[in-house]
This record gives sequence, structure tokens and C-alpha cells, in this order.
Amino acid sequence: MNITSFLLYCIVVTFTPGPTNIVILSTVHHSGTKKAMEYTYGATIAFGLLLVISAMLNTMLITIIPKVIFVMQIIGSLYMFYLAYQIYNMDASKPIVNQSATFLSGFLMQFLNPKVVLFTMTVIPSFIMPRDAAMPVVTISVIAITLIGFLAFITWVLFGTIFREFLQNHRKTVNGMMALFLVYAAIMIWM
Repeated sequence: MNITSFLLYCIVVTFTPGPTNIVILSTVHHSGTKKAMEYTYGATIAFGLLLVISAMLNTMLITIIPKVIFVMQIIGSLYMFYLAYQIYNMDASKPIVNQSATFLSGFLMQFLNPKVVLFTMTVIPSFIMPRDAAMPVVTISVIAITLIGFLAFITWVLFGTIFREFLQNHRKTVNGMMALFLVYAAIMIWM
């Protein structure tokens, strides 16, 4: 296995903007770091669980991938449009209490996030299993990839925390930009 390619793939996919990272940034902006961390923990555990599922069910999934991808594209796109609408329509004049940014919502978001689902379905079978499918190697790889994902989520929490005052002063513009990013991500699923 080319470790450089593997790490670059993991880092690029997990650190670049996607639905989870944008929701984390929005949560820090509206509800603070503590609430964003709660969401991040749920997202991280689900991310790791998806990696485990991918590793365990890889052979079976290969036969049904087109059906799974199509369903995830529909559900994921609709959910991203919904999130974009919610973020764009947040009232900047009212205090925000973000009840949707919970551990459970962070956990569930990963199963509806096409970027995460596609990544977890491809990283293990593409980089790990062709070289060594032994349980210890796969387990260590799942743990390493999960840690990379957690570091990516934490980076977005820190970015949001550091720039929180700026983001709050420009809330309507920031909400519009985050909503546009989500709409773009939803559209790109079909390209």
C-alpha cells in the first residue's frame, strides 16, 4: 500500500468542506463550542462505525453498491437542501438555541452524508484490503482513519471558535454562504 496516497486521500476527504463540517461550523457559530463538540462526538463515532461496517461487509456491498449509492444520493441531497434552507433562514436577531446539534444528530448525519458513506465504502477496499485483509491490519486502519476524521472535525470546531465573533457580526452573510456550500455539495452529488 502506498501510505502517502492513503493519507492524502483520507486528509483531503475529511478536511475539505462537506455537510458535517459545515454543520459543525454553523453549530459553533450559533450555539458555541460545547454544543459543536457534542455533535462532533456523535459524528466521529458514526464515522468509525461506518468504517467498521464497510470493512465487515465489503464483499456483500460490492454487489449492491449501485442501489445503495442511488438511495444515499437521494436521501443525502434532500437532507443537505433541508439543512441549507434551515441555515439560510435562521433569524439573526433572535438568540439561537440549536436543538438539532446533538450527539444523536451528529451520529445520524453520517449515515445520510453521501461524502462520508462513499468515502467509508471506498477507503478500506481500495487501500487496505488489497494489500492485507488481516483483522489486526484492518482494525488499526479503521482506528487511524477514524482519528483523522476526528481531527478534521476538531479543526472545524476550532476554526469556528476562533472566528466566532466575526461570524456572529456577519451572521446573514455567513449563513448565506454556508447554505450555498450545502446546496453546491448536494448538486455535486449528481455530477
